Amino acid sequence: MDPQRHRISPFVPLMIALALVAGLLLGRGMQADEGPMRIFHLRAPTAAEKVGQVLDLIDRQYVDSVEKGALVEEVIQDLLQRLDPHSYYLSAKELRAATEPLEGSFDGIGVEFAIQRDTVVVVSPVEGGPSAALGIRAGDRILRADSTAISGVSITNEGVMKLLRGPQGSKVTVLLSRRERKLPFEVTITRGKIPINSLAAALIWPDGVGYIKLSRFAKNTHAEFLEAANSLRNQGMTKLVLDLRGNGGGYLTAAVDLADEFLSNGQVIVYTMGLHSPRRDLIATDRGSFEDIPLAVLIDEGSASASEIIAGAIQDNDRGVIIGRRSFGKGLVQEHVDLPDSSAIRLTTARYYTASGRSIQKAYGVGVDYNAEFDGRFAHGELLSADSIHMDTTHVYRTLSGRKVYGGGGIMPDLFVPADTADGSRFLTDLFFTGVLNQFTFDLADKDRTRLKAMGSPKAFADRYEVPNLVLEDLRAFARGQGVKDAPGELERSRGTIISRLKAGIARNIWGDEGFYEVLLRSDPAFKRAQGELAHPTVVLHKK
Repeated sequence: MDPQRHRISPFVPLMIALALVAGLLLGRGMQADEGPMRIFHLRAPTAAEKVGQVLDLIDRQYVDSVEKGALVEEVIQDLLQRLDPHSYYLSAKELRAATEPLEGSFDGIGVEFAIQRDTVVVVSPVEGGPSAALGIRAGDRILRADSTAISGVSITNEGVMKLLRGPQGSKVTVLLSRRERKLPFEVTITRGKIPINSLAAALIWPDGVGYIKLSRFAKNTHAEFLEAANSLRNQGMTKLVLDLRGNGGGYLTAAVDLADEFLSNGQVIVYTMGLHSPRRDLIATDRGSFEDIPLAVLIDEGSASASEIIAGAIQDNDRGVIIGRRSFGKGLVQEHVDLPDSSAIRLTTARYYTASGRSIQKAYGVGVDYNAEFDGRFAHGELLSADSIHMDTTHVYRTLSGRKVYGGGGIMPDLFVPADTADGSRFLTDLFFTGVLNQFTFDLADKDRTRLKAMGSPKAFADRYEVPNLVLEDLRAFARGQGVKDAPGELERSRGTIISRLKAGIARNIWGDEGFYEVLLRSDPAFKRAQGELAHPTVVLHKK
């Protein structure tokens, strides 16, 4: 995960300070018989000294009292964010909050967010958290929490976390905006314990295909993966689908350790290089336990950083097939520098490059709206059609077998799978975001928990349970009672997705995420494509 919990100020505090200086000079110049203030007779400073002199001037001469520490933090933050989208400053409190999802646990709504242009943007919902269960997704804007607006120049990371976190079981109503919807809409979220496990699910299918979904790359990711993969192999796994969709990344070491499980001794996993950072190659060892298993990796626009390192390493070394949609494009390396007051700076010092030499990072800088690029993919149809993807054909690279791959940001999959929108309707969306579907499936599971549990396993439930037609009518009535009404034809249009989600939701309430994915994967286009590819390969890979 790359916690981009920072914001770009609409003004530069340092420039304000300089403007104040100019104002003082002007004011003094208007007074008769007085020369310029002696405090300006300074020697020519270095750039660093100049900042210090101005701050000291404000401290000694400004008309009102100023919280110098807060001003310094504002200057540092703005300075770093003018460099690139991923260099940033973290106060001591923000640093603790940023590391909690990787190393601890907390109560809250379960989203990773960033403050961009004074708006709170969901980077990704935490897998297994309350927001994910309600269908909140990457790119959603959080405008309000209960009666408090959380947008504008005064919003801070700390302020957002205070509003969204709270005791387990408490509720918060958030106002969201989404590009596909003209008007903002409200969602009531019941806060819960946010899981810190990296592993969301580990399953095996009758054809020997194993499935492992990782939601982040944390300290224990490698160990969690090995435990799950070895268990699946003992159950007869002969092929593996590694699902990194929506995985925003995390620790580099976790990604490298995982990639090492699949790659042969001496193969390049990733390398880093920058103006002041010599090239550093991270190489696979001979310790991999799954070097020969047929492999498919699922990615999408929410796969970032460490997920992209894995996908790029697998693709460039022709170790497996990449399936889904183009990944996010976060390929800047941040060095973490702890400061004496327990705050920290994460400064970009290099870029990530795949084994073939591709830079993972998408474009940024003057004239590039970095944050709008995500919305742009939806606008020009990239999520729905491979023909709409804008490939950077000026940067062509080769995998081990000579296959062409392209630079320009993110990892392009070998096999494209569009976003599934065929069953979409406003009624379906409202069922998700009002929490109606979540509450309804909980009630169904709770009412019949003993009988459902007696089925023995998520697999048995998925094989045997059918959602009765009467349940759909009950859902419609329940939804109307909650103020969610379906327009003519909407229920029928979204019938397949609603049934699948009802069944998956019941399974989650009985067996947790394992039950949820056991049901949902049976109608998941990307997973089914991966199963088919592993059974009958169409992508020609390099043979060792």
